[in-house]
Amino acid sequence: MNDPLPTSELFKQFVVPTYGRFNLQFSRGEGVWLWDEQGKRYLDFGAGIAVTSLGHCHPRVNARMAKQLGSLVHTSNLYYTRPQGELAKRLVEIVGHPGKIFFCNSGAEANEALYKLARKFGNETLGFSQNSSSGEDASENHPPRRTIITMHGSFHGRTLGGIAATGQDKVKKGFDPLPEGFRHSTFNDIPELQAITSDPSAVAILVEPVQGERGIYAATPEFLQKARSICDERSMLLMFDEVQCGLGRTGDWNGWDTVAPGVTPDAVSWAKGIAGGFPLGAVWISDRPIRLRTGDTIPLCDLLGPGSHGTTFGGTPLICEGALEVLSVIEDENLLQNAKTLGKHALESIRALKSPWIQTVRGVGLMIGIELVENFSKLHSASEPKAPSVYIVEKLHEAGLMTVPSGTHTIRWLPALNVDKTAIDEATSILSHVLNSLGKIAD
Repeated sequence: MNDPLPTSELFKQFVVPTYGRFNLQFSRGEGVWLWDEQGKRYLDFGAGIAVTSLGHCHPRVNARMAKQLGSLVHTSNLYYTRPQGELAKRLVEIVGHPGKIFFCNSGAEANEALYKLARKFGNETLGFSQNSSSGEDASENHPPRRTIITMHGSFHGRTLGGIAATGQDKVKKGFDPLPEGFRHSTFNDIPELQAITSDPSAVAILVEPVQGERGIYAATPEFLQKARSICDERSMLLMFDEVQCGLGRTGDWNGWDTVAPGVTPDAVSWAKGIAGGFPLGAVWISDRPIRLRTGDTIPLCDLLGPGSHGTTFGGTPLICEGALEVLSVIEDENLLQNAKTLGKHALESIRALKSPWIQTVRGVGLMIGIELVENFSKLHSASEPKAPSVYIVEKLHEAGLMTVPSGTHTIRWLPALNVDKTAIDEATSILSHVLNSLGKIAD
């Protein structure tokens, strides 16, 4: 019998190379720990890019899904299943405002639902008029509005719609022509947002309350408040992408409640940590009344009617049971407060290192960005021409700490929400050791 191919060779021969993978092959996980195929243990502060919100193989989630696995896994969305209805109810409660939920499989799919919601809203409702005291144009001849405003530095997925929406040129290269209907504004720049939304074709603002892929940048309260008032004044939709920052990661159920309490969007996308490692995306849509061109008034959450959108696997009873248990564990174990407390402890611990290699540290709950000094490459001559963030992440891997690079200079910590102080301190110690191994920066 031939020896089996190494895992990395299997990928080299049979998997499309769409990812720049680190040379690690994992075989097992438990809590905040991962083990590779050689048995080496790693402290996981990447959590599958903010996905394994309860760590690996949480016993309560495993038990609940195992029970559901023995009764019903999938029926399609032509029928009703109790777990999907219960999860939808729980998510509406988490938002704290009446509305309805659409289920899908990923963050990119959830954002696609937002684009379609905005397009349908712009095509089927009346637009803003400077001459209308009600803020809406009574003329059915008012042209459709189709432009969604997103932010520079944003990330909304890798579908064609997602990369058109994303405010980073690097994801767009090679995929022209991109779908039309997106314009980018500067994150946290209120005057620019006011100017760009004066375009009569503008129909929605899509923003991440905390930009994750860019390196953990939070929106200011004033920016989200102004976005809300603009949308109210101009009959637009305010949509939040909470794929990375939602459902506990910032220390609140809703990331926007952490950075701008009192602001409520019209629609929200979620994924990543919602089911603790299983593929699930979701969209909440408000019950805000909207007036159609026909003269009828309906709730926004009923605008996407039968046949207008769908997915085969979204919201299966198996995955919904798992997500319900994830949310229950977060609540039962007070993990929202844990994210706040230990996120603050992590920030203080990293800053206390006073490493000359760190430019700044940013964080909201357990979303932490460690930005390296701008001239890192000049000060430290690495053996390979890699981005500083990738170089340090690989050194951290060697030392037994899993982290995630963000851009060229930022390292992200996104540990499980049930991480403890001991793990935070160990991660800080490993980071300190790696940075100290670089030597001193000459004056």
